[in-house]
Amino acid sequence: MANIDKVRSVSIWIFIIPFFAVNTCLIIVTNFHEILEPGVPINPTFPYFDGEVSISRTVRDYPLYLIFKPAMFITSFLLVRYWLNTKKIINFFDENYIHTKKIIFFGISSAILLSIHSIFLGIKFDNDLYKLFRRVVMLSFIIFELIAQAYLINFFYKFKNKIINFINEFYLRLKRILIITLISISIIVLPFLPFDNFKFLKHAIEWNVFLGVIIFYLLTFLMWKKTN
Repeated sequence: MANIDKVRSVSIWIFIIPFFAVNTCLIIVTNFHEILEPGVPINPTFPYFDGEVSISRTVRDYPLYLIFKPAMFITSFLLVRYWLNTKKIINFFDENYIHTKKIIFFGISSAILLSIHSIFLGIKFDNDLYKLFRRVVMLSFIIFELIAQAYLINFFYKFKNKIINFINEFYLRLKRILIITLISISIIVLPFLPFDNFKFLKHAIEWNVFLGVIIFYLLTFLMWKKTN
């Protein structure tokens, strides 16, 4: 099963690259922001807890987007490879699985949306429609990722008896708990997104949902056993 080894090798990088890119930008912006943009200080923050800044605010300014943008383009490319190889794994166990097209559609679409978001990041237009477009693209990326991952978890459990020798079941359980948690949080938070009163809460949730989405791929790496 060469495709399993390909999925393992790709998934670990889908975790590593965005994790280090975003958190490197966070460290730079919180420690050197007055040098990058004099007169506009950012207080020391750990936004996973306090929600002091959004991810967009952290990575959108020069030269930070020179770190973030290439990392997201590489991640998008790796996501496409991940989902295409995942399709081959699904077909190996069941060529006629009813949800294969949905998994691949939402998975690859999420990669495309991440690229679109990265292209427009740092381009400043004082236009409400443009700002709405960027938010919709980012929100759609998260939604499409969660849908693709949820369908994939459903496949794993439906054919668990067939794949059991290829996986570590403990990490499969963790993946299911993670995806249920992320979907639940997203549904709860969705009605509050239009309101500015919950800015800090929304920022903190944004950081943690981002972390949860990429941890899914770390768990994927841990779940599949080496086949070579």
